[in-house]
Amino acid sequence: MAEFAVSLVVEKLTNLLAMQAAYLDGVSQKIVQLRNELRWMQSFLKDADMKQEEDELMQQWVSDVRDVAYDTEEVIETYVSRAASQKPFDLVTKPFYHYKVGRKIESIRSRIREITGRRETYGGLGNGRSGREGAAANDRLRWWRQPSPHVEEDDIIELVEDTKALLTKLTSMESRRRVVSIVGMGGLGKTTLAKRLYNHNDVKNHFDCRAWIYVSKEYRRKEILQGIITDVNAVNRDEMEVLEKLKEEVLLKKLHEFLEERRYLVVLDDVWSMEVWDCLENAFPSGKTGSKVMVTTRNKEVALHADGGGIPHEPRILTEDESLKLFCQKAFHGMKSLPPELEKLGRDMVVRCGGLPLAVVVLGGLLSRKIKSTEEWHRVLCNITWHLTKGQDRIAAILALSYSDLPSHLKSCFLYLGLFPEDVSVQTRKLIHLWVAEGFLPQEGEETAEGVAEKCLTELIDRCMIQVGRLSSLGRVKTVRIHDLLRDLAISQGRKEIFLEIHHGNKAESTESISTKSRRHAIHSRHDRYAFLKHFAPHLRSLLFFNREYNVDVARKIMKVGYRSEKKLNVIYKNFKLLRVLDLEGVRVVSLPDTIGSLIQLRYLGLRKTNLEEELPLSIGNLQNLQTLDLRYSCFLKRIPNVIWKLVHLRHLLLYTPFDSPDSWHLKMDTLCNLQSLPYIEAGSWIDDGGLANMTNLRQLGIDGLSREQVTSVISTMEKLQDLQSLSLLLVSELEMFPTLIGLSSCEHLQKLCFYGKMEKLPDPQEFPPSLIKLTLYNSQLQRDSITKLERLPNLEMLVLGEGSYNLRDMTFSSESFPKLEILRLHLLKELEEWTVEERAMPKLKHLVINRCEKLKRIPDGLKLATSLKELEIVGMPVEFEYRLRTKDFLEFKHTPSIKSTTDMLAIGLGSHQNAGWPEAQFS
Repeated sequence: MAEFAVSLVVEKLTNLLAMQAAYLDGVSQKIVQLRNELRWMQSFLKDADMKQEEDELMQQWVSDVRDVAYDTEEVIETYVSRAASQKPFDLVTKPFYHYKVGRKIESIRSRIREITGRRETYGGLGNGRSGREGAAANDRLRWWRQPSPHVEEDDIIELVEDTKALLTKLTSMESRRRVVSIVGMGGLGKTTLAKRLYNHNDVKNHFDCRAWIYVSKEYRRKEILQGIITDVNAVNRDEMEVLEKLKEEVLLKKLHEFLEERRYLVVLDDVWSMEVWDCLENAFPSGKTGSKVMVTTRNKEVALHADGGGIPHEPRILTEDESLKLFCQKAFHGMKSLPPELEKLGRDMVVRCGGLPLAVVVLGGLLSRKIKSTEEWHRVLCNITWHLTKGQDRIAAILALSYSDLPSHLKSCFLYLGLFPEDVSVQTRKLIHLWVAEGFLPQEGEETAEGVAEKCLTELIDRCMIQVGRLSSLGRVKTVRIHDLLRDLAISQGRKEIFLEIHHGNKAESTESISTKSRRHAIHSRHDRYAFLKHFAPHLRSLLFFNREYNVDVARKIMKVGYRSEKKLNVIYKNFKLLRVLDLEGVRVVSLPDTIGSLIQLRYLGLRKTNLEEELPLSIGNLQNLQTLDLRYSCFLKRIPNVIWKLVHLRHLLLYTPFDSPDSWHLKMDTLCNLQSLPYIEAGSWIDDGGLANMTNLRQLGIDGLSREQVTSVISTMEKLQDLQSLSLLLVSELEMFPTLIGLSSCEHLQKLCFYGKMEKLPDPQEFPPSLIKLTLYNSQLQRDSITKLERLPNLEMLVLGEGSYNLRDMTFSSESFPKLEILRLHLLKELEEWTVEERAMPKLKHLVINRCEKLKRIPDGLKLATSLKELEIVGMPVEFEYRLRTKDFLEFKHTPSIKSTTDMLAIGLGSHQNAGWPEAQFS
């Protein structure tokens, strides 16, 4: 980490010399000397960072280097801030300020010479104690490897007996609701086993509805209830908007009433206390015969408290052979056994993992990045001080080794995850934007910082340091999570390296108990005042709020809450002049003061789900280093001031709010040549005034309220947007019509298209972008020949036919059509009665959604022959349709898919159909 801190400072000094040359009279030579001395020191740090855990003297030396790097950074950024605030420096104050800066630089250089001399005095520090590891530190190779991210469950060792026993419990038909518990220590694989069961086809087809909720130590009852209600679809789309406003008692009653007439499964993952069960138990009625709650916990008492008549299931540890198999899967992707020359070393290592899956997975991830040689593997084995670690601490030792093996920039990326609350799902796009704003990422040729961040994310997944959470329909990682033990490591290591600090409500640690030099702070719950933060102002670079208590009582006293929030947050705007990241997501502020414009070092400003009203202050235009401005779901914000054009370094402008996004049609945009993400903006004169044509780095674009003429202008500009990957165009009214969309074929990188509005003529297959993999159509009013065109798109993997896209009563997918289609969604095709799928159509279809196509009579016979179909999702279809699907049609499928449904089956009396001979599971 010290190596990374120094490298960042060297880069900033170089940039300062290049960009602020006019204001460096008298100090430029000193800055050059300081940079050169830091470069010299940097050459020793890679080795020193690796050795510090083995040597206390080396640890102190690295700490001293890190401190001097941070102090240098503070001098640089303070200087840049002052330079930016002067127009230019006043002729009177400039010489005095340069003298002051020069003195600070000389003081830092003196400290560097002292630190260097100390290293020489002690003979390089650590040579005696760490000599064995010296060669390993010097010749280790690191390289990028980027396989497709994979979900953790694909690589687990299936414990057949455990799975069979738990399946029997889950699908048993007791008359009252029962609790099935999985108990064991951290790292044993409880959650992994529970996920495997939750996604098992027998379980999916057994229950009417299912929900999965992460609980964790810092649980909130209301959020848990809201999550279960959402998962089981207990409210319709209109009610979702008011769900957050309902009191806990109302939520509990609504959930209880919904589950009472259904066979349900609710998984409560990572329950730490009996109190959790006590406050949730009344939400879970007996329901229909066979309803279950599944609990994972480290505490057996919690399991017995939830169901005294049940026997908690304790997964066994892995055998040596199972451990070796799992280790091999991780260390050698795609191989089932180790090379003979490595098998003994591999066995020696996995034996020391004690049969704990997490330890095996992490160790395998570590070895996957290393040279496959006996020498390298022997070094890893020798570096683990096994005789000092027992039980749970064995995992800590392995995790610490994996952390120390990370490249310096990946260490920062990993530690950053410690700022997020326990068991939270982290949005990958937000995480990437934060990493870029922090400056963690090395430059890699012409690759964008976001592209490098994607690689970092993939490498951390591959090293098993973070877990894949949710995947998009097309397989992109949308969320990630971090295991509790790994998060503990990130926090402890982050505090040790003054990288981060976390504050928990009014019980937060006093400022005396933590270092005032911590660079990043996370607020995890509400404080009465934030004045305590001013002690960290000189060193603080990032401030992130996760105080979700602000989300309560939105409807009541919102102005009062907003006023109190603003008043408490004034300390931030006044004192934190060097802040790079400010994330106020969920904080109920009503307005921002003009002083926000003084935070000129800001790279990331997160205002998502705030209560901002009317208009942002004009001083927002002063934030000329800003890269990300997130205003999504700021429901009361009416207008964006026309100063966005001043933010010349802006990369991501995020404005979308359902039903009432702030006015943006009037914005001047022609200076935003660095913009990459503009997923929502209103059509305006900026399209024709050069704004769109200058956005040559754009990857994602969505425009609402377009006229026919404006669509033509947008399409004619496409040839200048060669990096564009996603395009969404929405017409201003139903009276408008898309013109012939000629010109899209020149967009070689365009993968996703979305059109809302009537199509005059659907482009021919060769007129679509050649790389198109996802197409979404709404209100298109397609004709039969349009389906024939869509069938011939060679690379299409996902097709969404939404409301109004096809208004005819019959539709045919011909033989050998849609050769690569994997996902098909039919939404609100209200006139569709007969759908024919010919043999060999959609040969790769995996997932089909039929949503409220109420006149559709039955599943096409051609689909029953498909061997690739894995999941069939039915939403809002007539009871008769689903009954036929689950009885006659179900038995005719050549390869039976998992059926997921939100249709209420209560109207069908199971008893009256028992004599038909169908298994009872067909009706559930």
